[in-house]
Parts: sequence; structure tokens; C-alpha cells
Amino acid sequence: MRLPFNELRWLKRAALDSNRSLESLIQRRLNHEPLQYIIGTQPFGALDNLRVRPPVLIPRPETENWVIRLAEYLCSSSPSRNISLLDLGTGSGCIPLLLCHLCPKVIATGVDISPHAVRLANENAELCGIPHSRFKAFLGDFVHPGFPKTEAINPPYDILTSNPPYITPDEYLQLSDDVAKFEDPTALIGGYDGLEFYRVITSLVARPGFLSHKAMVALEVGHSQADAVCDMLNPTGFRISVWTDPWGKKRTVIAQRQ
Repeated sequence: MRLPFNELRWLKRAALDSNRSLESLIQRRLNHEPLQYIIGTQPFGALDNLRVRPPVLIPRPETENWVIRLAEYLCSSSPSRNISLLDLGTGSGCIPLLLCHLCPKVIATGVDISPHAVRLANENAELCGIPHSRFKAFLGDFVHPGFPKTEAINPPYDILTSNPPYITPDEYLQLSDDVAKFEDPTALIGGYDGLEFYRVITSLVARPGFLSHKAMVALEVGHSQADAVCDMLNPTGFRISVWTDPWGKKRTVIAQRQ
């Protein structure tokens, strides 16, 4: 494996900034460790230095794209009151933190089953200058039938976002070592057909009082899953649309209460 010039440049900068040997960083990359984990940060929209570390999922550019689009929509709607947002499976906190950064009216809560993710998301809030009054991440299993059992979850919410696990076990076996050996499989595999978490989210959307009367739902989906997720959400009575990512994939299912 020969490192691309840009990767080598980033590793040289990381070595200088952290007083680590360049040789050790190069060896980690040659062992397929993701560049973002070695450097320790990943830009995400206007958040230039979002902290990342294993095993929490590294934010992807396709996620960045729809979150920026959602922020533009929320800002253009010019709400006169605060917007309450719940992010399910928050990971690094990239989705709610970017929305908080771009939309001053957003007050967000993140939930994740991983203590590593919850800790990282709260660290990132502090690094990004988002106060606790506008974002907090909590440990919770939204798949559990009793969710939510904590006072930290305070519906109704105006916005529900999620980039849930959505690949199948077979697809997981085909992932590169960069992903499979370092990122948490529970943040990647969405049940036997990749759709398990969308079924759970649909049940939350349909639950009386969980979302506000003008609520909006934004769900990232796998490249072939948009139609199936739309079919799940259709019975809720929400108006459904699909956003395409810059690579031409149906990437985000949007549901808005009519």
C-alpha cells in the first residue's frame, strides 16, 4: 500500500502538531486505520475540527450534504420560537451539532446506545462552542420498547433526525478493512435486511405526542433503501419526499406533517 500525497501531507502535519513520529502514523495508515482516526479530527460542514476516535462512526460527506440542506431549510423558515430536535444514534454528534451551529433556534438532544459515542458527542459540543443549554447527548436504546425512560427525552419534538445503522450482515462482510476493522459494527449493521432501525423509528413517528403538529423527520438511508423506508412512513400521514446526494443516490427520506 502506497499512501497518496494528500494523506502523507496530512500525516506530516499531524506528526508536527502532536509530537508523534511520522513513521508511527504512516504505519498505522498502512495497517488500514482510517486517516481521520489517526489525525483525530474530521471536518463536517462549518465544524472544522470535529473530534473522531474509534470505534465511533466517522462522519461521511453524504451525511454532511443533507444536514447542510436541512439547515438551509430550517433557517429559511424563520421560526419565531426555538426548534426542538432529537437525533437518534447520534454518534459523534455531527448532525445535531452542525444544525445547532447553523441554526441558532435549534435546541438538540442526542441519544446513542454507545457510551463511547455519548462521551464523544458531548466533547464535540464543548469543542464546537455549543453550550449544554442547546445540546446534550445521553445514553439510551431507542430500539427498546420502553424508550424513552429518561427525563432527558422530552417530547414532542419538532425535528427528528437519524443516520441509523443500515447495512446488511452480508454487506458488512464486503466492507474494506478501513471500516470493518475499526468502526463499530453496531453502528453499521441494521438487522438482517438493513431496515430494522427504520421500523423502530417509524413506530416512534406514529406514537401520539412524540412529534409536534408541524414536525419534520430526516432519515439517511442506504443507496437502495429509500423506497422501502418511504413505504414504512406512508401510513403515518406525513408528506414524504426523497433528497438525492451529490453522487446521484437517493440518500435522505424526508417526512413532514401536513
